[in-house]
Amino acid sequence: MKQIAILGSTGSIGTQTLDVVRQYPNEFSVYALSAHRSVDLLIQQALEFNPAVVCIADEHYYTRLRDALSDLPIKVMAGMDAIAQMVTMPDIDVVVAAMVGYAGLRPTMEAIRAKKTIALANKETLVVAGEIICRLAQHYKVPILPVDSEHSAIFQSLVGESRESIEKLLLTASGGPFRNLTYEQMLHVTAAQALQHPNWEMGAKITIDSASMMNKGFEVIEARWLFDIPVEKIQVLVHPQSVVHSAVQFVDGSVKAQLGTPDMRMPIQYALTYPERWQSEVPRLDLFATKQLTFEEPDMQRFPNLRLAYEAIDKGGNMPCILNAANEVVNLAFREGKCGFMQMSDVIAETMAKTTFVVEPTYEDYVQTDRLARQIAKERINN
Repeated sequence: MKQIAILGSTGSIGTQTLDVVRQYPNEFSVYALSAHRSVDLLIQQALEFNPAVVCIADEHYYTRLRDALSDLPIKVMAGMDAIAQMVTMPDIDVVVAAMVGYAGLRPTMEAIRAKKTIALANKETLVVAGEIICRLAQHYKVPILPVDSEHSAIFQSLVGESRESIEKLLLTASGGPFRNLTYEQMLHVTAAQALQHPNWEMGAKITIDSASMMNKGFEVIEARWLFDIPVEKIQVLVHPQSVVHSAVQFVDGSVKAQLGTPDMRMPIQYALTYPERWQSEVPRLDLFATKQLTFEEPDMQRFPNLRLAYEAIDKGGNMPCILNAANEVVNLAFREGKCGFMQMSDVIAETMAKTTFVVEPTYEDYVQTDRLARQIAKERINN
């Protein structure tokens, strides 16, 4: 039985991971759960799955969590240091890294050092510090199994293939809710509109990132590190139907793709059962009902965040870290009505220009860069 730790268990990926565990209670056991501040749902999950340990990142909720679980033999912890400590516990086999944003970096690094298999859903970890993460994983011989549907599709398409045979990675994007709007129309869109994704059910932050195509930019950077592929060999295709989750083009002209319904339980389960495939409750893809599959080039004038992401990974160093920090600030500001949709890209670009560039950053450089870039982005918004 695999013992699983789920970081971000109350979020979209975390709750769907628990759906997979429910289907296979004799194969998976929940050893540890963590959440940011959704304490009530974390309590419900702990009561159902009876993990050995639970941790709430926001320490203000510690007493409430502890008291609710006081009758159970569950260790209750709080704070980011505690999450980083929790993932190193010896009985854990797999860490599902599903925390949102930069916060997922340090726990993932600690889990790698503790030689835990990583099921990676937190794309910001590789965006911010891809080189360090890959170096650590190689040193400790730790597999990183992608949970993102696009990267899982590429991963599945590459099974049995050599890296030398890859000509291009084809990363698909739905285009989000504003795919057909003009630039002028996008100047006036609201957060409520941006949160209405046409195909996927995701958390608020990633849904806004999807609408702005920053999410796809992050996935380009993530793919560069996951598959050790130069960024110029990664092409984004806007595919509104979200049936082809991504594909690989090979040197002989062949293209292998992974298709399926837009349901995250499929890539989550594959990461947990790899290299095997198990029965799943995911709805089956009906190809007869699929009238057409279309593909378009992304418009980087209307969606400049994708261009900024390519620029960041091309520049290298700490630039992707700057990109991510600025994006986290503007994403929240947009959701709070403090920043316009198209203004987000302007703030990110200015932050990338003003934050100190470091060619070969250490982990401490990333910490400093994240702090400084957030400060610059916030000042830009407030002015």
